[in-house]
Amino acid sequence: MNDPSLLQGHGGQIDAMAAAFPNAPLPWVDLSTGINPFSYPLPPISREAWATLPTARDRERCEVAMAAAFGCDRAHCRAVPGTELVIRQLPTILSGRRVVVRSRSYADHAVSWSAAGAEVNAVDDPLDHLDHADVVVLVNPNNPDGMRWPIERIEGARAELASRGGWLIVDEAYADLEPALSVSSMAGREGLVVLRSFGKFFGLAGVRLGAALGPPVMLSEITDRLGSWDVSGPALSLGAHAYSNLQWHDAARARLRTACKDLSCLIAKVGIEELGGTDLFRFVRVPDADKVWKVLANRGIAVRRFREDSRHLRIGLPDFDALIRLADVLSL
Repeated sequence: MNDPSLLQGHGGQIDAMAAAFPNAPLPWVDLSTGINPFSYPLPPISREAWATLPTARDRERCEVAMAAAFGCDRAHCRAVPGTELVIRQLPTILSGRRVVVRSRSYADHAVSWSAAGAEVNAVDDPLDHLDHADVVVLVNPNNPDGMRWPIERIEGARAELASRGGWLIVDEAYADLEPALSVSSMAGREGLVVLRSFGKFFGLAGVRLGAALGPPVMLSEITDRLGSWDVSGPALSLGAHAYSNLQWHDAARARLRTACKDLSCLIAKVGIEELGGTDLFRFVRVPDADKVWKVLANRGIAVRRFREDSRHLRIGLPDFDALIRLADVLSL
């Protein structure tokens, strides 16, 4: 790929960015994804985890640790090889033809339901449109602007949808940053599906691990589609270790808050308008998003831009060295 105009989908396309901007200095700084730059320290992983098929006990250890961290029962928690696969399966698992999503949010939800033939309505606040939905999707906190919905309002929406056989899907990809926002402890209630990511908060996106939370019957449907060995032994081992290390969780949140304040200070200093986000990314408004995106790309820095949107960018959280490089470019 050598056409920069094509690079407007998901973040993380550094190989394509390097091809489109061959004169950019190395190494590339990838701020196009909302992934923790201070990743979880890799623990020792046994040879058996690599050499043999994962056992039921391996899965149990990981799911017990996940459920404890989320505050739910293990019976309502299933480890999955990343939530993207589940997002693509949900339209074939849940009944519903009228789906409401947020107009600016994680696009895979709308794409998956549309591909399954559902009528997808994109609105500013999905919880204001329950009367017109069989399925409502929230990303909480939302990507890319960080919009948040309180637990009480989410629970009210779940109850209303469930009363008529509907479903509320809550994608909590960034909820590890703000546990008080999470409805994971409600997993198992009628009409509720919660998706949890591993790679973003723990900074290990290559592991391909996540969790689907919901009624056991729904989780059984996921197993039928993904199989018994969908999550690798090393991923299960790492997940069990990382989700059990609650001390690291607390320290990571504090470190990310500090780093995010440094990023926000830089954004304000160079006169860019910050609109929101989470501690792993900031959503900003600029006069010419394509121009700023290209200026950064020519200096080996990738940020997230959006199709048919010339005013907004999402800037992922940099580590210290990346923050210095970003400051050098934005200060020009």
